[in-house]
Amino acid sequence: MKIDFQQLTLLLQKLKTNPYKIYPILTPHTGRVLEIKVKEGEEVHGPAGKWLEKPGTPLFVLEREKNPKLIRANYSGQAKGIRTDLLNRFVEAGEKILEIRHPLTQEEVIAEILLSALYIIPAPETARYILNPELARRLEKEGPGKVKVKEGEELLIMTFMKRETPINLKEKGDFIVYQLYFRPFELVQSGAPLLGLCPVEDLPYLERIIQRVKDEWSL
Repeated sequence: MKIDFQQLTLLLQKLKTNPYKIYPILTPHTGRVLEIKVKEGEEVHGPAGKWLEKPGTPLFVLEREKNPKLIRANYSGQAKGIRTDLLNRFVEAGEKILEIRHPLTQEEVIAEILLSALYIIPAPETARYILNPELARRLEKEGPGKVKVKEGEELLIMTFMKRETPINLKEKGDFIVYQLYFRPFELVQSGAPLLGLCPVEDLPYLERIIQRVKDEWSL
């Protein structure tokens, strides 16, 4: 497995040209759109504070069985495509009321690059996961980006319905554990990333690209 650095360069150019992510804001359940609290192009903010104790900007009110529910922003950005035509109308669950055009931060650009560059080990099932105890010990001692693993090595343990299933590295070659995408014993959805691995020989080139993002990304 080799990192396609030409593809990464193209991805970085694409992100520079359009440095935004669009988040659709959907109705969580059926109900009547009682009120829309934002205007087209208005800046909204997601939860803030050390513990996210400050709630996001109010977006709209959805009423079901005479119980109004205030829907707030989970992301920061500009409110776009507001469906004012749905005001005072009954809607189904999953109806898009607006979008949030979120400007990507340097950290988010790096995260996008890593998801495309790294060899991702996804969750095979919706379950809880822990690191192999020996790998966890090595990572705690040395930190991500320094611990080497190889084909056949046990990396993770999936815990589900009182059974434990080991997850081994199937890809040939030597890798560096570069990114952890989960917390031990938290429920992870099937297909979500668990670990991101970088081929040992590609590590200097990947770090060069990450440094380039840090040097050039101005948002």
